[in-house]
Amino acid sequence: MEEFKVGSIVSCIVTGIKNYGIFVKLDNDYRGLIHISKISEKFVKNVEDYANVGETIYAEIESIDHENKQCVLSVKNMNYRIDENPLIHETISGFSSLKKKLPEWIEEKKEEYKDAK
Repeated sequence: MEEFKVGSIVSCIVTGIKNYGIFVKLDNDYRGLIHISKISEKFVKNVEDYANVGETIYAEIESIDHENKQCVLSVKNMNYRIDENPLIHETISGFSSLKKKLPEWIEEKKEEYKDAK
């Protein structure tokens, strides 16, 4: 079971839209709110212009109440809409496999540069 952390980007389903924000459902029975102030740097006149009920979107966790299984989320400054046919498919483990390999790849490149000199 995945434990949510502040700063994580999570997939969530839009369950409701009010004039003050977007309500979403996350995995593990967590729920969240993306307040109108956390949608865009620009003025948001109509929240319904930014999401549709039933749509799956990405959001960043800003705070978590684990006891009540509630999150405060943000989609500000990110591409939060999930493409129907993305070029990169996220796996169950997310991008953690790439994160694990990154130090190895960096060292390989350093060695290549040393050998080239």
